[in-house]
Amino acid sequence: MISVQMPAPPAPVSVSLRPATTALFVTDVIEHIHAREPARIDAMLPTIADLAARARAAGMPVVYATRAENMATWMPAVAPAAGDALIASKAQDRFFSTELDAVLKAKGITTIILTGWKISGSLLYTSVAATLRGYTVVIPLDATSGPSDYEIAIGIYAILNQSAANPTNEPLKPKTSTLSRSDLVKFG
Repeated sequence: MISVQMPAPPAPVSVSLRPATTALFVTDVIEHIHAREPARIDAMLPTIADLAARARAAGMPVVYATRAENMATWMPAVAPAAGDALIASKAQDRFFSTELDAVLKAKGITTIILTGWKISGSLLYTSVAATLRGYTVVIPLDATSGPSDYEIAIGIYAILNQSAANPTNEPLKPKTSTLSRSDLVKFG
């Protein structure tokens, strides 16, 4: 298996999202993960902060989730604002045994933008759970990371080739995940 070459991922694509049916999701951008991975977390902080500001300005819900016991440990640059939903989770799949699905459905959300730590963990498992529940998922690659380039590549591959597959990265293919980049994500 070591000699097997992973295929190159498709390029990020442009997406135009309806604010009324889209939510921005931020996961695990917290102090104790930052302490382990400062360079990788610092690299994505401005992007997530910008996406959150743009989402709030467009009237979109912003949802925060973590497995950390203390919900107050968010990095200041991306900390929740008044009115943002906070989801405490015990699993990397943020839907598992949480009220996340009910919160999103109550707001009429059909599309989720997933950001945060880590693409081969919480974002992967949450994207699978979201597509199984009928959501369309967008992952801006500059708003996530992982502890190694290998884990990032594995996460990207697994997200695109999950049970609701989108291996060619077709933009906004319903009930699958699309890889984008923050400057390619438009609201309107």
